[in-house]
Parts: sequence; structure tokens; C-alpha cells
Amino acid sequence: MRVTKEQFAQTREKILAAASKLFLDKGFSGLGVAEVMNAAGFTHGGFYRHFQSKEHLTYETCKSLLGQTSASWKRIVSQHSDAPLEALLSHYLTSERLFSADSPCIFGQFSEDLGGQSDAIREAFSQGLAELRDILVKIIPHSDTVEKEQRALSILSAMIGAASLARSTNDPIMATALLSATRQKLL
Repeated sequence: MRVTKEQFAQTREKILAAASKLFLDKGFSGLGVAEVMNAAGFTHGGFYRHFQSKEHLTYETCKSLLGQTSASWKRIVSQHSDAPLEALLSHYLTSERLFSADSPCIFGQFSEDLGGQSDAIREAFSQGLAELRDILVKIIPHSDTVEKEQRALSILSAMIGAASLARSTNDPIMATALLSATRQKLL
């Protein structure tokens, strides 16, 4: 039985969705192709019809997750044109979102794993960060371009750092305080 292009694309998306969830739960290194395929509901043998290697899957998963994050940020900014930075910070730096199984922090998980990954994977991550920086640059109220970019990078770093620290602690009061203090300081 021939597989249509649509079926092939749907299968690939299922594999990427399963890989995304598993990578966010376990990181890149602690995961095998067989586990990803099993989670997607397919056999290990079908993997190489969709991806050249585990590294290729990692690259595509990283791009996909960062693309989803960028789309989410753009949606938040467009829905809150009166206070887009405040809306982004309120979305990203909350305990509910940070500790939700449905929306873990891609940066906290991936930044620990990226040092040992290929240049291509790290480049995909860099491009994703640059896109988020560009979203911030557009909503920062400074007129000087260099100042806006520096502020955007500072905000991005603070957001990721606060989220990573909050997820790392076992003290919910400290986690909430880290998120709240960062959100207030960045506004």
C-alpha cells in the first residue's frame, strides 16, 4: 500500500511531536531513536524514511520547538499591542506555565544539552534565539537600535535565567519569588 504525501507528512509530524516531548523531558543525550519511534506509535525501522540520523531528528526538533515558541510570542505580542512586553513577561515568567507539563521551558532543558551537540544543531538554536531577540527589539520603547538590541538580549537572558533557576529549585516560594522579581525588574 502506497503512502500518500499527506500521510508521510503526518507521520513525520507525529515523530517530531513525540521527539519534542521526550527531548523536553529527558534531553537530547538521554534518548534513543527506538524510544522516540515507540512514543510516536511506529517501529524503529520507519525512522530512516523521515530522518537521516538522530542528529537530523534533533536538529528538526530544535527548529520546530523554537518555531513554536516564536509563534507563541508573536501571538502574545499581537494580542496585547498596548503592553506587549508586559504580556510576554506575564506569560513566560509564571509558575503555572513554568511547571506545566504542557509547556516546559525549551531553553532551560536545551541549553544544558547543547554544548555537546553539532554545529548545525547549535546554529538552529542560535537562529531561534535571534528570532526571539528580534521580537523583543520590535516592542522595546527605545529609539536607538543598538540600545534596543542590548536591552532585548538582557531581557531574553534574564527571562531564561529566571525560568531555569525557578525550575531548578525545590522551593516553590523561591521559584515564585525568582519569577516575580525578574518580571517586575524587566518592566
